[in-house]
Amino acid sequence: MDDATALDLLKPHRSLLLAVSGGPDSVALMLLCAHWPERGAHDVAVATVDHGLRGAARAEAEQVGAWARALGFSHHLLTWEGDKPSTRIQERARAARYALLEGCAREIGASAIVTAHHADDQAETILFRLTRGSGVSGLAGMAAASRCGTVALLRPLLGFRKTELIGICEKAGHAYYSDPSNKDDAYARARLRKLMPTLAELGLDAQALLRLAARAARADAALESCAKAARARALLHSDAAYARFDPAALCDLPLELLQRVLAGEIERLAPQAPIRLDRLERAARRLSDALRGGEPLRLTLAGLLLESRANSVTLSPAPPRRAASREARDDA
Repeated sequence: MDDATALDLLKPHRSLLLAVSGGPDSVALMLLCAHWPERGAHDVAVATVDHGLRGAARAEAEQVGAWARALGFSHHLLTWEGDKPSTRIQERARAARYALLEGCAREIGASAIVTAHHADDQAETILFRLTRGSGVSGLAGMAAASRCGTVALLRPLLGFRKTELIGICEKAGHAYYSDPSNKDDAYARARLRKLMPTLAELGLDAQALLRLAARAARADAALESCAKAARARALLHSDAAYARFDPAALCDLPLELLQRVLAGEIERLAPQAPIRLDRLERAARRLSDALRGGEPLRLTLAGLLLESRANSVTLSPAPPRRAASREARDDA
């Protein structure tokens, strides 16, 4: 990828927060931003998260701060406080990291967080999601631009291979750290990473995984366009806490589109409520069966009450559990 255009994604944001751990990927991001021709038109700060999981992490984070200041950036050292979980540690550390970064971005007035995810990360993400039976959206991989709570989340380096980013650091003569957890077999991603050479011999190399992601992204975009049109046809009324649909317009939708219409309303009405794909699929299937059979349906999903009657399908906040009917407690 061309270094000169790599950061074009950042141009619309006057104030940016770079997430820099000290590894070669994020140090390369910091170096690219330091020499970015647009730098003078933007306020760029650096943040490093100390998860408190390794003894050396604090000193490394402080060193990243020194590197950032030497390049003319302000630096914010963020700490994951409190007791650490004994299970799903990487998943929870990731959630804590993004929460801390979002909080820092809001505090300094940055409208975007910038991470150093690259093409090899993308390939590993696709492989990881394949092992978990992800849907089309998941297999599309990480988007170059998404959201982290109230701010944008930008990944401008998805076109770079890791070797290229290491090369940027070495060309600049800049030091970086290697995270030992990347080789720790206690973590699923580390085990998958070690399988990559074997899979490559069978044809499933990084480029094949990236092609899969690109094709899945195109299919996902087409499905989203169809789901948006289906929602527009079916929607009868909506406000900040309610949506009502024409059941006849939903009845003959392919299951994937019905599922996406539901997912879009859940994201709109309950953006903080996590929802597993299997539960969403089950709810869409039950709604489809109820619509085609002309049967009523009442269930809760992501804190919302989904009701299907003869003349409407509605989504609204679920009542308190102790006041809910037995049917409503039958979670999807």
